[in-house]
Amino acid sequence: MTQFDEREEWYAFNQETIEALLEDGSQADADYSIEHHLASNDFDVLEKAAVDAFKAGFEVSDAEELVLDDGGTVFCFDAVVERKLSRPELDSDTDTLLKIADKHGVHYDGWGTYFMPRDESMDDDDDFE
Repeated sequence: MTQFDEREEWYAFNQETIEALLEDGSQADADYSIEHHLASNDFDVLEKAAVDAFKAGFEVSDAEELVLDDGGTVFCFDAVVERKLSRPELDSDTDTLLKIADKHGVHYDGWGTYFMPRDESMDDDDDFE
């Protein structure tokens, strides 16, 4: 897979994730804590990627060690940024982190965030009081 193909796949992921959150009733105009995930089996290499992510404006979580199902070990961290659910901004962040991942030979594993219900979703619960 070329770097262009991978980027286009992540752009599609960004769009699909935004649409799913909004369709499920998450706020369109809220500020979200977006957690991009990066991983490597080499802690020292991952640490260098974390430094670059920090320099690029992301808040970087402490690295964690995870044991895989096959008994192997992987280290990972989150590169966190506050964003609206804006496709252009998420695509730009994805580009930045894919470049960092490529530079250091680490794995970019997408992003996640927390559901933020719209106010009217909260009002539905009031009917049962």
